[in-house]
Amino acid sequence: MRWLINTGDGEIMAKYEENIIGNFEEVVTNLEKDINNSGVTMNLVDESNYKFKDTSVAVRVYDKYFMRNGNRASLSVTIVGHENNIFISAIGAGGGQGVIFNFSLGAEDDMVYVVEKSVEKIK
Repeated sequence: MRWLINTGDGEIMAKYEENIIGNFEEVVTNLEKDINNSGVTMNLVDESNYKFKDTSVAVRVYDKYFMRNGNRASLSVTIVGHENNIFISAIGAGGGQGVIFNFSLGAEDDMVYVVEKSVEKIK
């Protein structure tokens, strides 16, 4: 499910979450490939991986420069796998413009939509 959230302080963020059945490593690899291929200015900022027994967690943080409005937006992706049950959460933020009025042109939603499309291909 994907939705836009107004955080109350003028910030807009987009969020997508889904539960799927699959292979954790394949899901992470496919998401990384699709996100990295989504635009020339998409950049992996950092990543973290954790495994405990049969539970795995992968966190990826990306940013992207949007030339159309001259700003950057971030995408945080968390993938949790237990056996073949996988939970994916993607949060896009920072796509607004302006100091007083943070007017969003949809950059954060565009980034989250990349994850949604990738997950739909995996399902």
